[in-house]
Amino acid sequence: MPVDRNIVVVGAGIGGLAAALSLARAGVGVTVLERAPQLAEVGAGLQISPNASRILVGLGLQTALDAVAVTPEALVVHSTRAGGALAEIPLGPAVARRFGAPYWVIHRADLQAALVDAVRANPAIALHLDTRVDRMTAEPGSVRVEASVAGEARRFVTDGVVGADGVWSMVRTGTLGGPPARYSGRMALRATIPIDETPPEWHRKSGIWMAPRAHLVHYPVRSGRELNLVAIVEGAWEDESWSVPIERDDVVAMFDPVSGTRWPEAARALILSPRTWTRWALAGVDPRFDWSGGPVTLLGDAAHAMLPFAAQGAAMAIEDAAILAGEVARPGIAVADAFAAYERLRKGRVSAVREFAETNGRIYHLGDALAFLRDAGLRLASGAQLLERQAWIYGWSPEGTRPL
Repeated sequence: MPVDRNIVVVGAGIGGLAAALSLARAGVGVTVLERAPQLAEVGAGLQISPNASRILVGLGLQTALDAVAVTPEALVVHSTRAGGALAEIPLGPAVARRFGAPYWVIHRADLQAALVDAVRANPAIALHLDTRVDRMTAEPGSVRVEASVAGEARRFVTDGVVGADGVWSMVRTGTLGGPPARYSGRMALRATIPIDETPPEWHRKSGIWMAPRAHLVHYPVRSGRELNLVAIVEGAWEDESWSVPIERDDVVAMFDPVSGTRWPEAARALILSPRTWTRWALAGVDPRFDWSGGPVTLLGDAAHAMLPFAAQGAAMAIEDAAILAGEVARPGIAVADAFAAYERLRKGRVSAVREFAETNGRIYHLGDALAFLRDAGLRLASGAQLLERQAWIYGWSPEGTRPL
């Protein structure tokens, strides 16, 4: 049934667009305000596990995403200490059978483009680019949003505001008085290379290489035409941009044997392949604060940005979108109460996933002595057993979430 209300979503990233589509599907009118004048190809690859892909499928995006995503057959786990592969975790058909939804790897720009196309095709959603939000004022029963759209002053009166404006969220710090994001002392190095410049064994599989104080992840994107590389290294460099160029020689030096870790030749060959790299200073947001203040709430990285060691950042934002829409669409509920219920339903889950990611980060970057025990455990476990360890994440669905 249609819901007689309108919500403003600040931010047209993955979470904001998923929220707009989920709210519109629930009968809510949506206005999306995005600061960027155009939605450019920022970032690189994303892993979309079944807990998130089932939501995107439910929003009618499967055909569009099947055309640009890759469903990898497996994840091959390597260790520099061991010098080679330790385990192979089945993905592809095994994940689809076990969890009822695909495991996709996809370029961020391709996912965003599919979401934008769906948003623009939906008459219940208005998307405004080149929009700066200047002020929000809560009034009895509504929120007044003062903004500049392409330099022209505009006012939006809405029932509620969702801040989906990322890790450096101004809705969080400016409107809600929430905490600033904190740098982690790690950075992500990112690149893509043509798939035909890589060994055939990586054309349909993902890989991870664990080392002391660093690790490398790779998987195919762009319908299998490119290989996405992400290396996480320790470093105190700080910058708020998602994509800052870094000299290729500086990246290669981080993975040189003289740096203290002997990377296998197969991993070094991947590192040497890209001609250009970018870097991103990793920052996070501890979700133990009040995300919601009356008719204003937060979603995705704005509320709980986490390190990428569980590949769940985008997935958590997509989950948020589904639960938020379900609460807002409940008959007779006030928007402020819906936002408070949404926060209660989400806080425990995102906190658990965030802690899981931090634990993975410590495990991935273990020194040689403890890495020996890690590697032995991985060798002893079957691929099916390792996949089952992810069941509490991958098996989640909005329908399984119970109101508190």
